[in-house]
Amino acid sequence: MEMNSTNVEAVVKQVLEQMLGSQAAAPAAARTESQAIPKTAKVAMLTALEHYDIKEFPMPEVGDGDVLVKVEGCGVCGTDAHEFKRDPFGLIPVALGHEGTGEIVKMGKNVTKDSAGKPLKVGDKVVTCMIFKDDPDIEMFDLNKKNVGGADVYGLLPDDDIHLNGWFSEYILVREGSTIFNVSDLDLKSRILIEPCAVLIHAVERAKTTGILRFNSRVVVQGCGPIGLICIAVLRTMGIENIVAVDGNQQRLDFAKKMGAEKSVNFMEHKGIEALSGAVKDAFGGYLADFAFQCTGSPVAHANIYKFIRNGGGLCELGFFINGGDATINPHFDICSKEITTVGSWVYTLRDYATTFDFLKRAKAIGLPMDDLITHEFPLEQINEAHVTNLKQEGLKIAIVNK
Repeated sequence: MEMNSTNVEAVVKQVLEQMLGSQAAAPAAARTESQAIPKTAKVAMLTALEHYDIKEFPMPEVGDGDVLVKVEGCGVCGTDAHEFKRDPFGLIPVALGHEGTGEIVKMGKNVTKDSAGKPLKVGDKVVTCMIFKDDPDIEMFDLNKKNVGGADVYGLLPDDDIHLNGWFSEYILVREGSTIFNVSDLDLKSRILIEPCAVLIHAVERAKTTGILRFNSRVVVQGCGPIGLICIAVLRTMGIENIVAVDGNQQRLDFAKKMGAEKSVNFMEHKGIEALSGAVKDAFGGYLADFAFQCTGSPVAHANIYKFIRNGGGLCELGFFINGGDATINPHFDICSKEITTVGSWVYTLRDYATTFDFLKRAKAIGLPMDDLITHEFPLEQINEAHVTNLKQEGLKIAIVNK
């Protein structure tokens, strides 16, 4: 049979279609699902006080608006420690872990972009923020206050028939309506630190609303666990240099200087609040602080910090993410006669998350040792040991990392 060029093209097209058949559809499928997803996933389930069990659950169905993420790592937070010790939220049995990150392995067909409008695809590295709820009484006055209107958090969700609710696991199912961010341009350690860093970005933004925290402010940071240390780093990226760190652990105070504190005060070396406030004043060259950040969660520390602040100064309290008890202060001497401006800080907003990504890049650019905050890494199977290490304060940030 004689074939012209048109016939040749038609035959070639037909042969290619037959040969490639299923492969031709593969690129489209790859956008919503990767290969080799197991049928089950391991989850570290807190089943009793101070005890996790590694459980295995069936891989859930991924709905049209859901995202299945393979977990790469998750930091151990102070909130996890409280839940481990006391279960203050009454959640046991529960899958914990809210400082997590991982890689998208499957997406619902309706998912195309993240909460900032950035495209999402299988293979992207992601983190979640809170699942914000609507509170009309708050939103009527301040649209930015959804963080205090009540919100759900992956890692603090009641157990259900899905089980993949926290980042201390091999996989997590991010449900439709959740917040999610594409952070593929950040390395693993930076991604693990996003959630605690967002806490401090929000706190510093709250502090700035007082009009007292400025470029040349004298700032005291009380408490040099991970939260206080990150607070110092955030201040340094703003250009604030006159920072005094206060803690009772010399190792942490030494690290505070690496993060940008100019001076440090070890409260173990000073008996009584007068001696301690005097040491803080001496560290500032004879002045009290213009502004203070209270990062400890200790009622005694909260009561003390007013003595570190000058007349007309400011305070940001962010240490109490659970009920740590009452603090005893004298409103006349501590607040009124000094005219202290005080703000509280509660977790973060979506906007703070977006700012945090830039903060982490800036912190590394000016040489702050952010990666060194993560001092211990444990596999999922050693999560009980990881929490015990955290409670002993043997390191700074403890992380569960899936190899």
